Amino acid sequence: MSQGSEDIPPSNLTAEHLLDGLLTAEFSYRSCRSRYEFDGYHKKSSHKPSPYLIAKLRKQEALQKRCGPGTAAHKKALQRLESGEGAAADVEEDNCRYLVNISFRGLGNRMLAIASAFLYAVLTERVLLVDGGKDVADLFCEPFSGATWLLPPAGQRSPLRHLDDYGMESKESLGNMLQSGAVVASADGNVSWSSPRPPPYVYLHLAGGYGYHDKLFYCGTHQRLLRGVPWLLMRTDSYLVPGLFLTSSFLGDLETMFPEKDATFYHLGRYLFHPTNAVWHAVTSYYRSNLAGADRRVGIQIRVFQEKQPPQQILDQLLSCVRDEKLLPEIAATNDTSSRAVLVTSLNSWYSDRIRGEYGDRVTGGVHQPSHEGRQRSGDPAHDMRALSEMYLLSMCDVLVTSGLSTFGYVAQGLGGLHPWVMARAPSWDKWTEDQAAPDPPCQRALSVEPCFHSPSYYDCAARRDVDLDKLVPYIRRCVDVSWGIKLVNESSSQW
Repeated sequence: MSQGSEDIPPSNLTAEHLLDGLLTAEFSYRSCRSRYEFDGYHKKSSHKPSPYLIAKLRKQEALQKRCGPGTAAHKKALQRLESGEGAAADVEEDNCRYLVNISFRGLGNRMLAIASAFLYAVLTERVLLVDGGKDVADLFCEPFSGATWLLPPAGQRSPLRHLDDYGMESKESLGNMLQSGAVVASADGNVSWSSPRPPPYVYLHLAGGYGYHDKLFYCGTHQRLLRGVPWLLMRTDSYLVPGLFLTSSFLGDLETMFPEKDATFYHLGRYLFHPTNAVWHAVTSYYRSNLAGADRRVGIQIRVFQEKQPPQQILDQLLSCVRDEKLLPEIAATNDTSSRAVLVTSLNSWYSDRIRGEYGDRVTGGVHQPSHEGRQRSGDPAHDMRALSEMYLLSMCDVLVTSGLSTFGYVAQGLGGLHPWVMARAPSWDKWTEDQAAPDPPCQRALSVEPCFHSPSYYDCAARRDVDLDKLVPYIRRCVDVSWGIKLVNESSSQW
C-alpha cells in the first residue's frame, strides 16, 4: 500500500484518490486530508462504483445544496414544521423533504445507522440531516460540498428539539399511527392518511425490539404512504440496508446502484465517512510508527459482551482461531523473511499482553494496541475519536479477526473490504455458566464484507405472512455470528 502524500493539488487528483468517481474534487484537500488519502492506506480492490450509483450521489449532493440548512427552502420547511402544518397542498411546491437520523448507542451502531439513513434518503429523494450527538463534527468531515449534513439547533416549539424523547410508545411513530386511526386501509391492501393532508412529520422507530406495525416500514404500500410526509425522524441502531433490498419499491434502484450487492457498505462508508484531520493524524501517525514496516498486518478486534465469560476462555478461542486459520506463524522459520505485525483493539490490555507472550519473536513486527479504555464511553468525544481511529487502523490490515455481533468490527471490515474471521459468541452467552463449553469451531469466515442486519422483519408484505428471508433472493443470507440476522452476499458465491 502506498501512503498519503504531503499535499495533492486538486488538479492532480487521480481516479484512485477519488475512489473511481465515488468522490468529487470539489473539496479543499487540506481541510480534510482523509478524503483523498484514504485509498493510499488500503489494499486495492476490484469493487468499482456503478455509473448509476455515481449519478445518484451527484443528484443527492445537488439536493443537499438546494434544500439543506441555510437555504430558503429549509427555513420555509422548518416554519411549516414548527407551526404544525401538514404537507403543502402542492406537493411539488418546493420538493424539499427531510430525513433526520437520531443519534443512538455506540459509534459503530451510529455509523451503520447513518449509512442506512443516507441510502434511504437517496432512494426517497430526501435531504439527510444527522443528529450526531456532541461529537460528530469532531469525528467526521462534511460529506457534501457546499452543504452541511448536521441538524441545526431546533426552535423552542420544534418537534426536532427533544429527539431523545422519541421511542416505541411515541404517538407520532409509524407503528402507532397505523393503529390509531390516522391511517386507513382499503380492501385492496393500500393505505392512505385519514386526514386530507399527510402529517408534518412521522417518527420511524426501527431500533432492535421494534414491533410488528413499526416493521411495516419495509412494505412498498407503506413507503408510498410516507412519500408525502415532509419530515421523517428515524431512530435505529442497525444496518438496515438488507431490509431495504427486500422492500419492493426500492429493489430496482438498489440492484442497479449496487450490481455487486456485497460491496454496498464498502461504497457507502467510503463515500460518507471521512475522519477529521485530528482523527486522521492519529490514524496515520500510529500506522507509520507501528504497522507500515510489516509485510503482513493482522487485525484482531475483541469485544466482550458477557462479563461472566472468563477472559482465558476468550483468549483460548482467539488463539485457536489464529492457529486453525494459520494467520500467524507457529514456528519461527529461518527461511521466512517476511515480517508480521498484529494490531489488537480491545477495552482491556490483558489480551494483547497474552498474545505478545504467546508469539514473542515469531511476530517480528510486534503486537500493538493503541488504547485500552477499560469500558465503553459512548458519546464521550475523546473516547469516540480513539474508537474511530482504531476502526480505520483495523481497516488497513491485510487480514482481520473480529468478535461476533460487534458493530465496531462490522465498520472496520466494511471500510477495508475485508472478509473477516468471525469469532463465534459463546452458546447461551446471556446465561453464562462456569462450565460453559467453548464455541466450536472457534471462528468462521464471514460470507461477505457486509455488516449484519440484526433485527430484520420476517414479514412478507405481499404474502402477508412471515417467511425465511434467506430463501427469497440469492444475495440475502444468514449471518455466521447472529443466527437471526441477515446480510448481503455475492450472488455467485451464495450457494443459494
